[in-house]
Amino acid sequence: MNEVNSVAGVNLDRAWLGVAEEVWRRRPGRVERIATRVLRSPGLARALLTTPSLVVPWLIASVVVLAAGVVATFGGGGPWVSLLAPAVAVAGIAYAYGPGIDPAYELSRSMAVSDRMVLLVRAVAVFGTNAAIGAIASVASASAVGLTFGWLLPMTAMSALALAAATLARSANAGVAAGLAGWAMTIVSTRAATGAFSAAVTNSLLTAPYAAIGVCCAVIVVTATRVSRGSV
Repeated sequence: MNEVNSVAGVNLDRAWLGVAEEVWRRRPGRVERIATRVLRSPGLARALLTTPSLVVPWLIASVVVLAAGVVATFGGGGPWVSLLAPAVAVAGIAYAYGPGIDPAYELSRSMAVSDRMVLLVRAVAVFGTNAAIGAIASVASASAVGLTFGWLLPMTAMSALALAAATLARSANAGVAAGLAGWAMTIVSTRAATGAFSAAVTNSLLTAPYAAIGVCCAVIVVTATRVSRGSV
């Protein structure tokens, strides 16, 4: 038994207990207590607040990127906020998924709460946070280009694509790559077809494709998380 639980002289049981202590030892703060009451699960609230893309440095980086988009929009008149908002959300959503980047990933898989529920709560929280930041930036720059919230549907579609890729590949980096590549291709193709970068967020003909991508990728995520428990 000792041979099974040790690799190269490392006691895996002790290492596992060390990880568990590091993640769970701190006392719940006010935000976590509120999340516990809302979610009715201390474990789910802790998993939510350990989401990599919801930590303060990540949120500050998101704000800085979109603030730069606001400045660039006023400086050049381009729809930078509308084009950057989906990209920022893609990265945030992909890094809501755990392997390799989440200190609580293995622990979350051992909780009574299902993988799907942990991922759903995290994805909704990350998307909502990014949508709120994007909305503020969009309102701030609306007077420059006249665009407001046309990026919400493409943000939803690209976020779903990133999450599906991250879930299937078990890699946040793969999710970011897929989401950003999909968004870049969309911008380039609509620019080539219409002559305007803003067409990616203003062309009504893209509504159905965006919706289809979002639904299909959501189904993929639900299916993947249904069969993933116990596979590691």
